[in-house]
Amino acid sequence: MNKKEIEYKIQELKYEYVRLQNDLEKLEFVQGKLSPLEKQISEIEVELKALHQQLASL
Repeated sequence: MNKKEIEYKIQELKYEYVRLQNDLEKLEFVQGKLSPLEKQISEIEVELKALHQQLASL
């Protein structure tokens, strides 16, 4: 991946992260099942960290 592709992927993941955080807040309010969303958020955090490291090494 080149720098622009990595930056674009980071932006996409940030938007997805925010969306999932909002969904998580709604589920907390209605006492829904949180673990699937928490798992997705955790996976995004790991992917973002890897992309930031990859970007820094360019």
